This record gives sequence, C-alpha cells and structure tokens, in this order.
Amino acid sequence: MKTLTYTLAAFALVAGAQTAQASTLDTVKQRGEVLCGTTTGFAGFSAPNAKGEWEGLDVDLCKSIAAAVLGDASKFKAVPLNSQQRFTALQSGEIDVLTRNTTVTQQRDTALGILGAGINFYDGQGFLVSKKLGVKSAKELDGATVCMQTGTSNENTMADWARANNVKYTPVVFDQFNEVVNAFAAGRCDVFTTDASGLASIRISKLSNPDDYEVLPEIISKEPLGPFVRQGDDQWLNIVKWTLQALINAEELGLTSANVDEELKSTNPNVQRLLGVTPGAGKNLGLDEKWAYNIIKQVGNYGESFERNVGQGSPLKINRGLNAQWNEGGLLYGLPVR
Repeated sequence: MKTLTYTLAAFALVAGAQTAQASTLDTVKQRGEVLCGTTTGFAGFSAPNAKGEWEGLDVDLCKSIAAAVLGDASKFKAVPLNSQQRFTALQSGEIDVLTRNTTVTQQRDTALGILGAGINFYDGQGFLVSKKLGVKSAKELDGATVCMQTGTSNENTMADWARANNVKYTPVVFDQFNEVVNAFAAGRCDVFTTDASGLASIRISKLSNPDDYEVLPEIISKEPLGPFVRQGDDQWLNIVKWTLQALINAEELGLTSANVDEELKSTNPNVQRLLGVTPGAGKNLGLDEKWAYNIIKQVGNYGESFERNVGQGSPLKINRGLNAQWNEGGLLYGLPVR
C-alpha cells in the first residue's frame, strides 16, 4: 500500500509539474503577446525611442522570444519596472519574463522563486564622476558622496568595496533610477555608481555635457546580466534560455537577418538544425521548427543587436570586450543545438 501511495504521490507531482511547465507558454499563446519586464528607460538596453517604440539589447531579447513563440517579433509588450517592482512582477505573473538588466546572483536564483535563464551582457559596477572632481581612481574618493539606486546589488557591492579599500563615503540613495540621474546631474553627489554599461548610457543620453564626465577605470564587481523566469515552469525556462542561445549561435555561425534565407540551403549540419531544415529542435521546445529562423530573420543575431543598440553603431559605443564570442576573446559561448 505504501508503494502504491508513493507511486500515486510521485505521479501527482509529475503531473502537476507538467501542467505548470506548459502554463506560461499556453498563457502567452492565448494572449497573443509576450509581456516583458523592462527598465523605466535605460538607453541602449530598454527605452522608448522618439516614436515611443521600445528598443535596446534587452528589448531585442524580448522580441526574439515573441518571434520564437508567436512567429512575430512585434507581438510583445514592454512593462516598465523599477528595481523594487521587478521581482514581484515576475513572481505574481504580471510579466512572463524579466528582460531588464538584472544581475544573476545566488540569492536571486534560489530564494525568490525565480531563475536566471542565461547571460546576455557581462558587466561590472563602476564609477562616473565629473572631471572637475580631479580624480583618476576610485581609491581617491575617500569622503565622497555617492549616488545610487536603492534595491539594487550596487549598494552592497559599494559597501564591501569601500570597506576593503578603507574608503569612507556618504551614500545618497533614491528609489527611482531617474531620481539618481537627476541628483547626480544637479551636483547633489560627487559620484554615480552602477553597472558600467549604465554609466555609459547615462553619460551619453542623460547628461547635457557628456565630455565633462568620465568613467573611472576600476570595475569593482562581476555583474552578469540576463533574463529571469519563474521557477517551476521548465518549458518556459527552456524557451527563454534557448532563444538567447539561438542569438549567440547565429552570430558564431555567420547567420544574419540579411543572409538567413540563403543559409536555408547551407549544408552545415549545425545551421540546418538551428534553422529547422533538420527538424527536432523546435519540437524539443514545443515550438514551430522555424523558431530560430524567425528570431534571426526578424531580430538578427546577438552581434547585430549588440552593435546597433550599445556598440559602435550606437551613441554608447561600448566595445565588445567580455561580450565578444569565445573565439574572439570574449565569454559568449553558444550551447550546441543538437
């Protein structure tokens, strides 16, 4: 009897897990759009353009998920969230996926009911200062006032770094990102600290005289940024994870939005599997076999997205650095689609 009870209990758990696995995908299909949590406005990553259209590296990931699941990259909705709102919105089901420059940490990945689905930007916390301050190193900031946003990992990282380097500072914290920017621009603090990508974005897009400011050379943390999904929905986790992997693999394989139609004729087995010429990858995800083709055709590969949003084709002009492909000296390493 115990064996039967345990078997029935195990079956119930598996059945419940299978139901949960399909829930987000079913909800998205029924709704007809993907709801992505974004920043409230972070140039290069997620921000509305002059036409009110959301764009950026993280928005391209959201569009890619829509292309993979619904066959149309335009079928998404950006849901602007600040740092305090983002996790609650995901946990509660207000959004389907968090595509908002969020650091993957052990605590977030284990204790909040959410999971990181990969890394789409390798970053690190840095310091933005006015050149008038006359400092060339963060270690010269003893006694400085430091602006930062509450509810982020930046607060703890700054405290740890300052303690380790015997630097005393006065924190000036705000709930909203724009409040931090405005306070720094108004001279209410000496330093702005956040992820280096954010500092580059702020310097170019938010400060009236960008050349009056500089980012100091120190990077004081590892900030691997990536999308998050809810725990307990393995199929949706796989879809988001492999959407990102498709973007990375497409660049390594030389597949672009311009040549992907011609590459359908490729004899490369890796290309054939990714584009669905050789079926299987789509079925594994519960998607159409053209899931990755739709991503590449409508959004492009990772490199295309990087260059137009934050790279040399953008105002931010961030170098690829750690975000280059593994065979170009970076950390991007697409997992095999096979």
